[in-house]
Amino acid sequence: MKRLVSVISTVFLGFLLSNCSAEDDSPNFQFVPLQIVSAELPESFNLDETYQIQVSFIKPNGCTLYEGFDVTKEDQTVRNVVVVGSKRIDTDDCTEQAVEQKATFNFVVLYNETYTFKFWLGETASGEDEYLEINVPVIP
Repeated sequence: MKRLVSVISTVFLGFLLSNCSAEDDSPNFQFVPLQIVSAELPESFNLDETYQIQVSFIKPNGCTLYEGFDVTKEDQTVRNVVVVGSKRIDTDDCTEQAVEQKATFNFVVLYNETYTFKFWLGETASGEDEYLEINVPVIP
């Protein structure tokens, strides 16, 4: 009986593995930054409160999807904000129409100093990153 179970298990495992190929392991997308158009922030923050920051961005084509935000801390109160998308790379059949979309992220005010937000706008003709900088003071 043990031998029958072993044979059946081996056949079943072989069947599962034969249906997998190396192509299944390769990704069909890549992460890309999406161009920010504008951002809505309050005129000031209150310490220890949470705010929703609304950002408008461009989705360049039908093969690119919004994935979320990458908010990195450059300094104690300086934040770099990039909208992250995923772009399909396994097809050329994409609508080429750019679409403006909006999304929000939550931001918690932890420090009693003015915050500087640097929203990624894209690259200049010379390949340098360009940012929209917005300063928001904190009211104690």
